[in-house]
Amino acid sequence: MKRDKIFGINPVTEALKAGRPIQRLLIAEQRKSDRDILEIIRLAKGRGTEVRIASREALKREAPNALHQGVIAITAAQQYAALDDILQIPAQKGQAPLYLILDGVEDPRNLGAILRTAEATGVHGVIIPERRAVGLTETVAKAAAGALEYVPVVKVVNIVNALENLKKAGVWVAGAEAGGDEVYWDADFDRPMALVLGGEDKGVRRLVRERCDYLLSLPLMGNITSLNVSVAAGVLLYEVLRQRRRKAHL
Repeated sequence: MKRDKIFGINPVTEALKAGRPIQRLLIAEQRKSDRDILEIIRLAKGRGTEVRIASREALKREAPNALHQGVIAITAAQQYAALDDILQIPAQKGQAPLYLILDGVEDPRNLGAILRTAEATGVHGVIIPERRAVGLTETVAKAAAGALEYVPVVKVVNIVNALENLKKAGVWVAGAEAGGDEVYWDADFDRPMALVLGGEDKGVRRLVRERCDYLLSLPLMGNITSLNVSVAAGVLLYEVLRQRRRKAHL
């Protein structure tokens, strides 16, 4: 099986807490007594994971271009979920469905940041296309800061087909688009929802846009004509969270 690597204190800690199978840990000799590293070692030993103390040079060979913070986890490759899997999650949690569809996000740091926000706001699954988009790389995992252990990601051949399957399951689909039908804060997010955001350069593609039930706009008061996709995702997801928490407390 292909090996994968998780770098950094927070990602490795969350991977251990989530019970992800880890073959072994590499700990930098000069960091082995740090409080955060000692907690990682405790978690690893509690799960029977091999811990190796290694030199700074050895970690650099394993992760030549990564900010590893003195810890690297060697694990099985990150697995993608299936669409049917994430359709079951809301009922299991007793929550209204909330999905995020990313139509062509290519920057791994953007994808990682979006996954981190998705985990914080209770997204039940993220859907990405197989082509012309970044997958679950080491850089994505690092930027997600452990969120990959909790947010299932589905890779599909055809985003349009995925949207149709979501609709058949009773999910409303809203796309984020400049000049959309309504301002995002006026939308009803209490119902089962899937939010669609486009890639960094081209936005939501036409065929995908046409399958959306409606389009949302994010007002821009300055001279810049668009927001970074990870920022737009954060704005929309926290509005969903605000509305749903408000309803829960009525």
